[in-house]
Amino acid sequence: MTDVLDLLGALLLLLGAMLCLGAAVTLVRFPDLLSKLHGITKPQVLGVLAITLGIAVSLRTWYAVCICLLILLMQLFTAPVAGTIVSRSAYRSGLIDREHLVVDELADDLAESGFAQTPDDN
Repeated sequence: MTDVLDLLGALLLLLGAMLCLGAAVTLVRFPDLLSKLHGITKPQVLGVLAITLGIAVSLRTWYAVCICLLILLMQLFTAPVAGTIVSRSAYRSGLIDREHLVVDELADDLAESGFAQTPDDN
């Protein structure tokens, strides 16, 4: 049973590393900011999730499981918020080409709140 858990832990670590590598590749290869944000947040969260599960399965102590659970919760709570904040600030700074957006709900929300964007911003 120990050998099976060690193998499972190693496979989860390898999967997590591959997902993190995929996130790094999308950061380099994707053309615009929104695509890069999408490409780095999803695989990065899954990669960290797989790595922490692999560590918990490999170590098999309550202390390690509690620390890994804390890491998972913090990652799941902070990554979407950070991605949203970065994308909103990029939108307000004019770094996003709005002509390529299919739906632009943020423009309506910003207009209602009184945010005025000059034509030079985009």
